[in-house]
Amino acid sequence: MATQSNQNHLLIIEDEKGRREFPLEEAVYSIGRDPSSDIRLFSQFVSRHHATLVRRQREDGGQYYQIVDGNLKGKPSANGLLINGRKLQAHDLENEDEIVFGPQVSAKYYLLRQNTNPTGPLDEFDITLISPGMIDEFED
Repeated sequence: MATQSNQNHLLIIEDEKGRREFPLEEAVYSIGRDPSSDIRLFSQFVSRHHATLVRRQREDGGQYYQIVDGNLKGKPSANGLLINGRKLQAHDLENEDEIVFGPQVSAKYYLLRQNTNPTGPLDEFDITLISPGMIDEFED
């Protein structure tokens, strides 16, 4: 069940099968080569249970995902996780984080914010043609 939130979490995987998108809504996701994985990776270079995504709650009520190397029982993957170029056991994901599972197997995490309180009716012709810096030119 998806929670009411003004944020959408998206994981984009690239592996031997190409590029695939996974909207994240569940509390836990298993990631790996095993056919029973929630997010399956297609490569001989990744572990059967390579990583786990766990949804966490912030103090302000917002939600985020933490990625943990291996499974939730503490068994690490063979190659580990390279997150934004650093080898880490666990990481709280932030927008545009890059996760490398192995050669030619990676993921990019996106936190998409939605404006849930529009300030008025949407008008496709409501655009600003003057930048704020140009106002001084008109006042001379």
